Amino acid sequence: MTRIRLLPPQLVGQIAAGEVVERPASVVKELVENSLDAGARRVDVQVEAGGVGLIRVRDDGIGIAREHLPLALARHATSKIATAEDLLQVRTLGFRGEALASIAAVSRLELISRTAAEPCGWRLALAGGDEIPEPVPVAHPRGTTVTVADLFHSVPARRKFLRSERTEFSHIQHFLERLALSRFDVGFSLRHNQREAWKLPPAPGEDQWSQRVAVVWGKEFVEQALLIEWNHGPLRLWGWLGLPAVARRQGDRQWWYVNGRPVRDKLLLHALRHGYRDVLGGDRQPAALLYLELDPALVDVNAHPAKLEVRFREPRQVRDFIAQSVYRSLGQVRPGPSPPPKPPAPAVSGSSSYPPPAARPQPQVNEALAFYEALHPPPAPAAPAEPAADTGTEAAPPLGYALAHLHGIYILAEAEGGLVIVDAHAAHERIVYEKFKRQLERGEVVRQPLLLPVKLQVGRGEAELAQQHQDLLLSLGLEVDRLGPETLVVRSLPALLGRADAAELVKGVLAELARFEAVTGVETAVRERLATCACHRAVRAGQRLSREEMNALLRELECTERGGQCNHGRPTWVKLDFQTLDRFFHRGR
Repeated sequence: MTRIRLLPPQLVGQIAAGEVVERPASVVKELVENSLDAGARRVDVQVEAGGVGLIRVRDDGIGIAREHLPLALARHATSKIATAEDLLQVRTLGFRGEALASIAAVSRLELISRTAAEPCGWRLALAGGDEIPEPVPVAHPRGTTVTVADLFHSVPARRKFLRSERTEFSHIQHFLERLALSRFDVGFSLRHNQREAWKLPPAPGEDQWSQRVAVVWGKEFVEQALLIEWNHGPLRLWGWLGLPAVARRQGDRQWWYVNGRPVRDKLLLHALRHGYRDVLGGDRQPAALLYLELDPALVDVNAHPAKLEVRFREPRQVRDFIAQSVYRSLGQVRPGPSPPPKPPAPAVSGSSSYPPPAARPQPQVNEALAFYEALHPPPAPAAPAEPAADTGTEAAPPLGYALAHLHGIYILAEAEGGLVIVDAHAAHERIVYEKFKRQLERGEVVRQPLLLPVKLQVGRGEAELAQQHQDLLLSLGLEVDRLGPETLVVRSLPALLGRADAAELVKGVLAELARFEAVTGVETAVRERLATCACHRAVRAGQRLSREEMNALLRELECTERGGQCNHGRPTWVKLDFQTLDRFFHRGR
């Protein structure tokens, strides 16, 4: 401990390998990424004993010239960067030039490669950090084959930390699945113990993309997902957004790619979750497969030894762009057979969605709204008094025409192709909430004066918050004055939430103001509070609706953003098609 000495090269390599080679899947990752950086259109992976016994990766890329083969196995030698400036705009998956050297330090490695200009391939073999020998000629097609055998043979202690063969192989398969969904233009195959595990041909078009996603994630996800594309300045977001129906209890189906690189980034996960606000319950996680593309100069991919995390130059812009894109995409989902149109590019702004006080129009005083005064049927043909299967030449609306209100809870509606069942409370809850949000975003919240102002006692801090944020509260439809050091008076409420408990609503909003200093945090918390009020405001179970009220509810739900779920993430309607109904009664068997 008292002498400072230089470490031997072999030990240096083994220490460095600890950062790069964690398990067999780490080796596969480095080798396959090298293949993709070499322009491969076909990558075949073969492993034995979960990758501990053998890993072989073969590609049809550009290959490595004979004179460069020894350098490929040297530490910190790469063709992907040359200057410090190159690190600021990395366009390749790998760039550090240490993967092959680190792998060779803990295994027996063989490298064979051939370029299009050479008559044969060239082979190098290295075991545990030996001196790099001269290449020898061998027969080989254009491309590269890397074979890694006896992983960790030189550091047997590392093998003790590996899991079972099945577990290690599952890590390899999981990584290849992730990479296969980042490069649809490349074909992949995987063999384990001489048996083919899976094979994915190249997917050049949009239909083939969905087929590949279905192989990896299942058909249910593809059938219950939106294929989206949004652009704003240097940012582009595209991919598949799972509808709330395929949400999960775990966040394991949130795969992100930044410029084609699989990453796990807290900012991206937070932005995704924020985009699903209002449509998922607190314990549900969205399923999404998303690709973020931007100028490489705007993202630092050198923030993590395994290159799994990134650092954005403008994190707030990226977060807002993603959250708004996801939120608006989900808001465009409507009932009906046709998918929603491609969304226009969103306007991304770093400012609050609340307009400044001077820009807010002063609403006129309205009388209290009745439960269904807010439901305005569009000028579509009215439903017949006794709806029949044949409704004439007019196409039936997506949610059909109401037949009955079952037990005062569910609306049964006859729709084209089957039966629609609607939870009246959940549907009205979403309608009221979306109406209030639209008023809020436009700065046009209609206030309803209270017949008798409500006094409430609060803490001195809460009273100061109410006085400080009086304009914000007014924009929410809450007219609150401070009467004393610890006394407030509520003079008006939002008209759409007119039946809410004034004291409870104001105290709840003040509590959120105390928790959050950032405007975005306040907005999110206030929306959650308003969602609860909308729930209380909605029609209750057991409240009977007339045929006209039910049809008005259906028509309103059809044109309401995020109308497929209530504010707590539960579905508002389901459709049973004739095929499903026939199965119930064994028809056609």
